[in-house]
Amino acid sequence: MQCADLEKPAVGPGEFVFGVVGLSHGHIYDMTDGLLKAGAELRWVYDPSPEKMEAFLRKYPQAKAARSEEEVLSDPEVRLVAAAAIPCDRAALGVRVMESGKDYFTDKAPLISLEQLDAAKAACARTGRRYFVFYSERLCSESAVCAARLIEQGRIGRVLQVMGMGPHRLGPPEKRPDWFYRKAQYGGILCDIGSHQIEQYLFFSGAKDASIMSSHVANYQHPDYPELEDFGEVSLVGDNGTSGYLRVDWFTPGGLRTWGDGRTFILGTDGYMELRKYVNVGVGPEKDQVFLVDHQGEHLIHAAGQTGIPFFGQMIRDCLDGTETAMTQAHIFKAAELCVRAQMAARKLV
Repeated sequence: MQCADLEKPAVGPGEFVFGVVGLSHGHIYDMTDGLLKAGAELRWVYDPSPEKMEAFLRKYPQAKAARSEEEVLSDPEVRLVAAAAIPCDRAALGVRVMESGKDYFTDKAPLISLEQLDAAKAACARTGRRYFVFYSERLCSESAVCAARLIEQGRIGRVLQVMGMGPHRLGPPEKRPDWFYRKAQYGGILCDIGSHQIEQYLFFSGAKDASIMSSHVANYQHPDYPELEDFGEVSLVGDNGTSGYLRVDWFTPGGLRTWGDGRTFILGTDGYMELRKYVNVGVGPEKDQVFLVDHQGEHLIHAAGQTGIPFFGQMIRDCLDGTETAMTQAHIFKAAELCVRAQMAARKLV
């Protein structure tokens, strides 16, 4: 997934130094690219796997290979640590990062239990540091940036419902790491890829909290991996009266030209939008298209290359300025909490 960025760097050379710890998921490359484009300086990288370290250093030769996690955390010039550890390890790593006096930027899912949520919240309060999460399906989507601006402008009135579809391609199962198939490590499908959709529901609806009305998971087609959930769905009602529905799965067919046909549908009192984020099936190669219908007519907005990706620059400035322009800490933790609660409440269909 490429992250376009039309924004100017948020900082000058050497003003914001970051390190990388944990290379278990490929999203770390998108996270690193985004920080670099926003002007950050990459200083360190560490992972227990020499092979993962070697691959990372080939792409980012400016990074130093750390001998341990502690070597990264003890550098006083490092302001933020970016990480894509195994999901079950992300919260504990975040606590260690914040205890070292640095802000933390983790891949989704940021945590997989309420106990981990409590520990992360307590560390934030104790240290005054931030716990950021890379919800790439919104943060790296120009159609999502465009939709947010249209909502802010009142183009569809008050938002009533958000529906999110997040299909993914599994690929050859043997190419996935072992932890991907162990629920105690990946947390379940609603914690994992469902986290994108729950976060988007909160963001687009404006809800500060929500109740899980129903949630389901299933393993429909992978009996050789009994702990894998290849389907999940959740229905929510927000504290502002909005409703949300999400569906996630690992059933993207081989004929689709990309990894998943991610879409978001947003209904308002005066119009509605559909975001076709990654592909316009059967039509053309364009991604990031926004279909808008309002009282004035039907509109197709080609968002790719138009909005840029402001998140990384905003996050850097939040770290430096003590602001919350990229994403509030309350929003981050509420999205994580709802993912865990949806997973805990899920009825297994198969």
